[in-house]
Amino acid sequence: MIWVQLAITLLALYIGARIGGLGMGITGGLGVVILCFGFGLVPGDPPISVMLIILAAVTAASALEAARGMEWLVQLSERLLRQFPKAVTFLGPLVTYTMTLCVGTGHTVYVVQPIIADVARKTGIRPERPLAVASVGSQLGITASPLSAAIAWLVTEFESRGVPYTLGDVLMVTILATLVGLLTAAMVQTFVGKELDQDPEYQRRLADPALRAEMEGGDASLLGRELPASAKRAVVIFLLGLVCIVILGMFPELRPVADPETGRPVGMGDIIQMALLTTAAAIVLVSRVNAKTMVAGPVFRAGMSAVVAIFGIAWLADTFVTNNLDTIRPAVEGMVRENQWMFAFAFFLVSIIVNSQAATARMLGPLAFQLGVAPATLIGIYPSVYAYYFIPNYPSDLATVNFDRTGTTRIGRFLLNHSFMLPGLICTWVSVTVGLVLASVLL
Repeated sequence: MIWVQLAITLLALYIGARIGGLGMGITGGLGVVILCFGFGLVPGDPPISVMLIILAAVTAASALEAARGMEWLVQLSERLLRQFPKAVTFLGPLVTYTMTLCVGTGHTVYVVQPIIADVARKTGIRPERPLAVASVGSQLGITASPLSAAIAWLVTEFESRGVPYTLGDVLMVTILATLVGLLTAAMVQTFVGKELDQDPEYQRRLADPALRAEMEGGDASLLGRELPASAKRAVVIFLLGLVCIVILGMFPELRPVADPETGRPVGMGDIIQMALLTTAAAIVLVSRVNAKTMVAGPVFRAGMSAVVAIFGIAWLADTFVTNNLDTIRPAVEGMVRENQWMFAFAFFLVSIIVNSQAATARMLGPLAFQLGVAPATLIGIYPSVYAYYFIPNYPSDLATVNFDRTGTTRIGRFLLNHSFMLPGLICTWVSVTVGLVLASVLL
């Protein structure tokens, strides 16, 4: 019977992925109904804490966007890229990664990618090289951002289980590991594909007057836009909120006491939510943002879709795993006990399906603890919760293909032979390897 239930779970996720948008959330809920009413399973626990953290992060990021602080950050990034155009293959990915690290969402990539493509083409660098790594880097940064729900879930879970690792311990490993993975992928990308003057697709487009005019006529620059002074203030407020979260995560004694008898501080999940909502309030009040414009921006819309998606996905997964744990544990316990790092493959495979780092962590993280995966090992392999570049259906990857007017960034005829596969695999597995080494040394 477990195989039928597994098939229903995977089918619900597959159909949701095909629908897109809110699809995985609503089909996940449908899967819970089928498992409970059709097979008599007890509903699992919805990921309330993760959802609230995402809501708080999206609210703060939406306030920053409405105050035009995002545009100011992009202008800074563009100045850097245009000042050192020949280094765009390294600087482009570092920019998208850093913005995700600071903001907690990878959706800022849509504004940066046209600039990277423009700088690369005008410098004579094959745009596929920086663009593919930059798209991957924008999502890889989620596994190292103190504002992301994926990191927040891990830290909160450590606290609830009495694991002595703080937010600082987690970031110390994940940031260093993912940076090494990203830079390794960027270095390899410098050798990918033919040079522009030898690329047949680019030469074909140059020969077509209409396509050539389209490539050379547009200007992706944001440097000419006048931004209000409140944009800079919003960025400062947002970064102060980020610093507060990191400090409170590293030093639990600074938090309010939740239990006077034991001295247990308020959990990091609650701290992150409070800090982000306070940050949003400060931006709205200081920058005089119209709160109505916050809900109209792309960050808010994408974030709400993520909340619904993780609601259905994680609830369905928890329902299946919790009710079948006695069958699942013996099947994989021996293998994982001997080679705990192999749990990274489970994260990797599930991430391909669910398109979410937080959902992947919430689905499989409890199982990792049940199987006895060491917390330090879990931190080391954590970058493997990002693998949805494998099938190029994520919006940032599809948008990147469209931004590259030279045609060098592409999805191949056989689906898996696409521009994001190589940098994605390098980023993930180099990050995991370095993460395991760092975790063994530092933790």
